[in-house]
Amino acid sequence: MQNQKKRQLRQLRKWRIRKKITGTSLRPRMSVCFTGEHIYVQFIDDTKGVTLASASTRHKTTPDRDQIGANVDGAKKIGTLAAEAAKGKGIGAVVFDRNGARFHGKVKALADAAREAGLKF
Repeated sequence: MQNQKKRQLRQLRKWRIRKKITGTSLRPRMSVCFTGEHIYVQFIDDTKGVTLASASTRHKTTPDRDQIGANVDGAKKIGTLAAEAAKGKGIGAVVFDRNGARFHGKVKALADAAREAGLKF
């Protein structure tokens, strides 16, 4: 399948998901993004258009950030760090936005780690 077609299908999936979920101040949207090298997680209040908290493999506060990759082990670590960052801002429940990716592998590992750290989906 051509790359342009893949990008188009992913964008359609993103729009289809985002029609159904929105983040509020009580229950922000937990958006995850995986690139080839890094993992990014943001907690977003869509009513105000504000990012409340975030975690990634590029944050300076991330321990051993040079050794964490965009794989399942890195997703578990970032999921735990994201849950801690959210708890630090007083966020206990979130709406999970997988950002067009299928819910398996890295995405599932990140979500499970965040649940184990105390976030409610």
